[in-house]
Amino acid sequence: MSCNSIRGPVAPRQPGRTPAPCTSSREPPTVRGTWLLGSTRELLRDPLELGLRGYAEGGDVVRYAVGLPGRRREFFTVNHPDGVGELLNAPNHFNYRKDSEFYRAMRDLYGNGLVTSQDETWLRQRRFIQPLFTPQSVDGYVTTMVDGAERVAIRWHNCPSRLVDLGAEMTTLTLGVAARILFGVQAPQMLPVLRTTLPVLGRAVLQRGVSAVRFPSAWPTPGNRRIARAESRLDGLCDAIIERRRAAAEPGVDLIGRLVAAQECGDALSTAEIRDQVKVFLLAGHDTTATMLTFALHLLGKNAGVQNRARDEAEQVLVGGTPTAADAHALTYTTMVLKEAARMYPPSPYLTRRAVEEREVCGYRIPAGADVNLAPWVVHHRADLWPEPFRFDPERFTPDSERERHKYAWFPFGHGPRGCIGQRFAMLEAAVALAILVREFEFCSLSDSVALTTDLLLHPAGEVPCRVRRRVPVRPANRHTDQWP
Repeated sequence: MSCNSIRGPVAPRQPGRTPAPCTSSREPPTVRGTWLLGSTRELLRDPLELGLRGYAEGGDVVRYAVGLPGRRREFFTVNHPDGVGELLNAPNHFNYRKDSEFYRAMRDLYGNGLVTSQDETWLRQRRFIQPLFTPQSVDGYVTTMVDGAERVAIRWHNCPSRLVDLGAEMTTLTLGVAARILFGVQAPQMLPVLRTTLPVLGRAVLQRGVSAVRFPSAWPTPGNRRIARAESRLDGLCDAIIERRRAAAEPGVDLIGRLVAAQECGDALSTAEIRDQVKVFLLAGHDTTATMLTFALHLLGKNAGVQNRARDEAEQVLVGGTPTAADAHALTYTTMVLKEAARMYPPSPYLTRRAVEEREVCGYRIPAGADVNLAPWVVHHRADLWPEPFRFDPERFTPDSERERHKYAWFPFGHGPRGCIGQRFAMLEAAVALAILVREFEFCSLSDSVALTTDLLLHPAGEVPCRVRRRVPVRPANRHTDQWP
């Protein structure tokens, strides 16, 4: 699923700091589509532009129809931050479950992990996993994050050509960090499998989640066979590592070892449960961060003044020795840059739920059983929340600006009880990597715009070319002697 470069809505709303509350009580307007397919073609071709057009045509809550007549489905999209709060937070969040077609497809392919599970299963898993993502635990991963960023810097220092593809480079960085945190010394064994299987599963979730006509997964179509091979390869290797850890005297201090050792009132996670958590962490633990870093560096490469200010902060904070967690938390302007990049290019442009009971959202009727999208992509580009929404401006995230803005105007990681448990991890890794790279290199983006695509998350549709110029002497290639994937 791909779309054109980022662009503005068809008819921008009036600018201002806070959108008017939604107060009407009626059926949501239906976004115009074709008689034969409704909005199916646009949804598959360019869901980001479709979302902006839907907001421009219909406003705060809109309805889309997809599929052929007689087999048509409808779904609703919420484009107002009041509605975001209604759906994601207590007590209403119980009425909006992860039972949408999208989450069903994700559950089939990625398992019933923390992102996809519900009810008692979700509560049980969260009790096991929450201790692994406390602030203290996440800070403990900083050394691995620093090592990953410094290895990229060493490679760039010693590379004769300094024209790089930011998307590929940042994916390599974050996948390596995630694999090492998860699998420790077994990360090199896992990386080739991850590089070939995760993209296949991501595309499959999207196709199954939005397609109006779906072949049963058991049918031996070429696509289903390719998906089955990817699942079997990834699951088999994960299960083998988990069982090896169970048999060891010490399961290890990496994340998979800690999941094997985790106990809750004498209860432990099964092999299948650990595997599902691993797959979800691999998805959310590297892809989200890679997207943020790719677009942050691309935007810095087009804005020399912002880049210089981020570099000044990095040089002031990252002084002497290996950067620490305390250093990372002191990177306040760097964090503002990352938040603005995640506003303009939210890693999850749409979040989906299914309504259990009929309710009103922003005064519009949402029927029982309806699929409901929350649209960070649209909310993050509303001109009444974000004046000149397609302009890069980290000053939107000063403490005063954040206090004045609607609480749910920015939600790239979701919100509420089901918000992303790894948000702190992603932001910390991105801040560390961005500061290290900006301190040592100057970036010049070679394209003004980036074509976008979505599977599970937002990605560049192709290369993101950027020229990097070394600012400091060549780094010693033997600075790291441990094995790194």
